[in-house]
Amino acid sequence: MASEEASLRALESLMTEFFHNCTTNERKREIEELLNNFAQQIGAWRFCLYFLSSTRNDYVMMYSLTVFENLINKMWLGVPSQDKMEIRSCLPKLLLAHHKTLPYFIRNKLCKVIVDIGRQDWPMFYHDFFTNILQLIQSPVTTPLGLIMLKTTSEELACPREDLSVARKEELRKLLLDQVQTVLGLLTGILESIWDKHSVTAATPPPSPTSGESGDLLSSLLQSPSAAKLLNQPIPILDTESEYICSLALECLAHLFSWIPLSTSITPSLLTTIFHFARFGCDTRVRKMSSVNGSSQNSVLGQERGRLGVLAMSCINELMSKNCVPMEFEEYLLRMFQQTFYLLQKITKENNAHTVKSRLEELDERVLCGGRQAESYIEKFTDFLRLFVSVHLRRIESYSQFPVVEFLALLFKYTFHQPTHEGYFSCLDIWTLFLDYLTSKIKSRLADKEAVLNRYEDALVLLLTEVLNRIQFRYNQAQLEELDDETLDDDQTEWQRYLRQSLEVVAKVMELLPTHAFSTLFPVLQDNLEVYLGLQQFVVTSGTGHRLNITAENDCRRLHCSLRDLSSLLQAVGRLAEYFIGDVFAARFNDALTVVERLVKVTLYGSQIKLYNIETAVPSVLKPDLIDVHAQSLAALQAYAHWLAQFYSEVHRQNPEQFISLVSTALEAITPLISSKVQEKLLLSACHLLVSLATTVRPVFLISIPAVQKVFNRITDTSAQRLPDKAQVLVCRALSNVLLLPWPNLPESEQQWAVRSTNHASLISALTREYRQLKSNAILPQRKVQLEDTKVIIHQTLSVLEDIVESISGESTKSRQICYQSLQESVQVSLALFPAFIHQSDVTDEMLSFFLTLFQGLRVQMGVPFTEQIIQTFLNMFTREQLAESILHEGSTGCRVVEKFLKILQVVVQEPGQVFKPFLPSVISLCMEQVYPIIAERSSPDVKAELFELLFRVLHHNWRYFFKSSVLASVQRGVGEEQMENEAQFSAIMQAFGQSFLQPDIHLFKQNLFYLETLNTKQKLYHKKIFRTTMLFQFVNVLLQVLVHKSHDLLQEEIGIATYNMASVDFDGFYSAFLPEFLASCDGVDSNQKNVLGRNFKMDRDLPSFTQNVHRLVNDLRYYRLCNDSLPPGTVKL
Repeated sequence: MASEEASLRALESLMTEFFHNCTTNERKREIEELLNNFAQQIGAWRFCLYFLSSTRNDYVMMYSLTVFENLINKMWLGVPSQDKMEIRSCLPKLLLAHHKTLPYFIRNKLCKVIVDIGRQDWPMFYHDFFTNILQLIQSPVTTPLGLIMLKTTSEELACPREDLSVARKEELRKLLLDQVQTVLGLLTGILESIWDKHSVTAATPPPSPTSGESGDLLSSLLQSPSAAKLLNQPIPILDTESEYICSLALECLAHLFSWIPLSTSITPSLLTTIFHFARFGCDTRVRKMSSVNGSSQNSVLGQERGRLGVLAMSCINELMSKNCVPMEFEEYLLRMFQQTFYLLQKITKENNAHTVKSRLEELDERVLCGGRQAESYIEKFTDFLRLFVSVHLRRIESYSQFPVVEFLALLFKYTFHQPTHEGYFSCLDIWTLFLDYLTSKIKSRLADKEAVLNRYEDALVLLLTEVLNRIQFRYNQAQLEELDDETLDDDQTEWQRYLRQSLEVVAKVMELLPTHAFSTLFPVLQDNLEVYLGLQQFVVTSGTGHRLNITAENDCRRLHCSLRDLSSLLQAVGRLAEYFIGDVFAARFNDALTVVERLVKVTLYGSQIKLYNIETAVPSVLKPDLIDVHAQSLAALQAYAHWLAQFYSEVHRQNPEQFISLVSTALEAITPLISSKVQEKLLLSACHLLVSLATTVRPVFLISIPAVQKVFNRITDTSAQRLPDKAQVLVCRALSNVLLLPWPNLPESEQQWAVRSTNHASLISALTREYRQLKSNAILPQRKVQLEDTKVIIHQTLSVLEDIVESISGESTKSRQICYQSLQESVQVSLALFPAFIHQSDVTDEMLSFFLTLFQGLRVQMGVPFTEQIIQTFLNMFTREQLAESILHEGSTGCRVVEKFLKILQVVVQEPGQVFKPFLPSVISLCMEQVYPIIAERSSPDVKAELFELLFRVLHHNWRYFFKSSVLASVQRGVGEEQMENEAQFSAIMQAFGQSFLQPDIHLFKQNLFYLETLNTKQKLYHKKIFRTTMLFQFVNVLLQVLVHKSHDLLQEEIGIATYNMASVDFDGFYSAFLPEFLASCDGVDSNQKNVLGRNFKMDRDLPSFTQNVHRLVNDLRYYRLCNDSLPPGTVKL
């Protein structure tokens, strides 16, 4: 024994040294190596058994258990059976002897090690594994220990990791399912007996009338007075031990419910018991107990009680999340909902001592559950409500005895008393789910539309009003001021997210109840507009300009709130624009006209009295408010562009005066804002509105309005200060579209193309004057300053031209012709400049962007000869050296340049007809001989996705370049002898695809697998002789290896389907030749195991069975390798 004793002392001092903060990393590595070597020795477990029973050092115990864990999970196959028996008998004895004194984390680890043995050996070699657990649970002294063992068993055996064969996983699940009824019975018994033992029914006086809990709603929910009475029993006061046992039992149930199917073994009495415990979470009196005598011990108890409620709700939510409900379980579900809504009523009940909000605040305290992150009862309850609405509402709504409207009333109260913004957002999500459900229900049953809407109308109007109140400072200032409007998260601030989610709810109600929604929203908007329009009387002229004569602090604050609200309500009105157009245009015309007239008036007012430039008493607050309102009014008007377009098409023949007046006034509001002196937010709103009028509405008289001509003059005047880039691009797009887009409602003969064409040419000529002058001195070497100026001109001009082309790329041929005529000279200048800037990747990037847009939108107009000239220029410029320089040395910009070049080639190779076919050989050779060798070995994904897309397009759109045969010829000759051309190029492309599957980039893998599958669907790639005879099984082999290595696990399903599609081309070959060869080549498994793997792969030919076989093969192959790795060296296998 001395040696064991000495080893223990040595280990204790090593462990203490390892975790001492003065120990160097170097020394730690030495100790780690020493410990690992010790663990690898055969028989090390005997020492560890001694250490466990003889030490009090936590580190030593943890180390010893890790040695056992490693032995059982990785080396168990090679352990002699006598040793296994000894371990199986010693570890449980150790646990029983010391479980009361061991630290909880050591005890839990020891439980897990014993469960790991059960996972390997139960029931064959460890037949009493599960009965021992049941006995532990039934004996009062060891109940907690038994429950910990049970939960660990559920975790480790029901959904085991992959270090088991598929057959063993299935066996374990079946064994556990056989025990479910017994286990659930035991757990129900434990919870019920503790509840009954501590119940205080006899001693409790009847509740006073003020605290009456049984409202009318309760009796209608529960249907039976006895159930209501049961739930009204006072909550028992539990001692610490009972509290602990109940929390363990509930944790067990939550985990069991995560994997057992819904069935009658989940009995009504179990459900009722869980609901009893759910009341612990929502009864604040139970939590208050803690403060009765103020000790910290008691406050911990209060926490624990809250925790029981959270755990019980976790059990309920596990059951709720199952969508597949057997018929016999539906009644139980209904009972569950009734009981949960009793709890919801309890939580949201008004009484003198508590406001609903303060109660929810108490229930939102987080409690630690099962060692995981802290959770609150409210979070759990909100999860329940979400699951109810999203999964079960359609099932439950049809039960006459379930009062859905009353439920919505409770949900309403619950939503608008949430203590946190996150809680409120989560509740809004639930309402959104409900509104979506209603909308789809109405669409599928149009006949019942009125009945459905009448049932829910009051609830929806109430919801709309309250959500609108919540976004207004007038009603909700304290909360709204807490929201952050500075920090961006997912491209929006907290305030923007709050507003957007609220407006989505408003919009969904509008879709269901348009007249109600409008009559609720419009008066509120009117009130705030009155304040804004009334500001004119407070504007006074001062020495430096205009000043807003409102200075009292209180008035400024009220104005600030009113402006913020107006801004939000304008966004709301804009969000609703889509509900006034289409079929309902005529029916809702008057409402929409009222809105648009108001918006036009407001935008003009803002621009005329120049509120955006006015001096105020609190400039840091009021100035941004005024700018925002002005910008939002323009944006809201822009949202009605489609309505204006429909209005135009209805009235253009008869009296269009009203329409002309609206558009002209809007333009008067826009024009003064198009200036570099105006704040960018406002300037961009004006530009966007101008673009929408020019593009969506397209009135014929737009060009003749003085305001528009003023903008033309401003943009073409070189002496005027240029607008910021974004604004310049938008205004140029609007002006170009005024001239290029066909006027609606007019025949071709009245489109005045000749005049418009001349005007467009002069517009583009003015915009590109400086750019076209670059051509003459592009060849000369430039000084640094001069080069920077040139780059600015190139950037400014190309960004405008690219946008103009992009905006008309989907328009009529005539528009595209005129556009190209105006651009022709600039395009030729660009091509001439390109070689001079080939080493300036930022310039090349912009030029290629421009050319890519030209190819996508105007390639027909450019004509074949010029297009060929462009492609040839690019092919000549992008030599192997130039490509290498761009990809390897110029970072992301250089890679972007090459990617755009490849994108242009993608457009070219997709072109139908014969025009660009002569380029195919040089495109393929560029890909395979120049680009591919540079990027093939790089781990970086740059350029790869674009290159493979180009190769896919080459194959997909030019199949006959490789496979000549016509349909007729293949019918006559049979599939076997199709004519193949350019075979070497085809094979090289396929090899590149194969190589890409060996690389770690999962996006590229997914994309390329999709391309191969598409080529098979459309062109029968896998059936082609060359693929079938020389490549098919190479690809299948690569895909199987990828599954075995788990390198692309997220794509398991896609890989399985692709493997099936390839194998199905030649099932006979797959089963008779490929599979035996594949298994023969597998290392790390012996011949007997290979035979088992082969036998288990059934010769199924349908997709589900085949992919199941593939995943079984992969799992078991990994399992056998793991087992074999764990055998002691020199083991002889017979």
